Amino acid sequence: MKIAYFDCFSGISGDMTLGALVDAGVAPEVLKTELAKLSVDAEFSLHFEKAMKHGITGTRAVVTVKDALHGHAPGHAHGRHLADIFRLLDDSGLEAEICDTAKRIFDRLAEAEAKVHDTDKAQVHLHEVSGIDSIVDIVGSVIGLARLGVEAVYASPLSLGRGFVRCAHGLMPVPVPGTLALLHGIPVHQTDIPRELVTPTGAALITTLAAEFGVMPQMTLDRVGYGAGTRDLAERPNLLRICLGEKKKA
Repeated sequence: MKIAYFDCFSGISGDMTLGALVDAGVAPEVLKTELAKLSVDAEFSLHFEKAMKHGITGTRAVVTVKDALHGHAPGHAHGRHLADIFRLLDDSGLEAEICDTAKRIFDRLAEAEAKVHDTDKAQVHLHEVSGIDSIVDIVGSVIGLARLGVEAVYASPLSLGRGFVRCAHGLMPVPVPGTLALLHGIPVHQTDIPRELVTPTGAALITTLAAEFGVMPQMTLDRVGYGAGTRDLAERPNLLRICLGEKKKA
């Protein structure tokens, strides 16, 4: 059985996941072709670049969004509802299995945000995690895992940062409440790094996809991919490592 082990020694985000999958062998053009099936309301481009973190080379995924009306990159301007994202996926023409997996990830995000804001998941505005860049990161990661033939996902305990980060709702403690709501029952440890290491998008991806959290399962290692984060960390390489290989079926 082909598996992927997510080694989250510097946390996890959507763009780091997408970068690591390309670094592990997913063809960028395949991702771009599939993601072009999403009929989003603004133009976006996706490219990948090499980045060095503490002497280790990884791949960084960069999503650039151009607002159709104003010609700028809004990034997180949209506060879509869960139904809006489901409709986007249903109308995309993407494979049913990819759409279903992406829906499960967004559904977990909506449940977490609804819990934090004491509302129903159908009513909650997803803000940062419903922007085009986040949609591309999540759907692209699901496509990437499918193209690599991954049958099961495993992950290490998650490294968390500390401090504060500014979000749509104002200044929030790190990890932000939405992230913590996603991490119930998941092994974590907090570092002294004053940065947001696990983003809501990353938390939703890995908690939806991973069958187990812990040490790397016994496997025959095939390839390794490194996804680079945007920031440089003094304390450790800001990378997500994905190990691919064969796990013997029980």
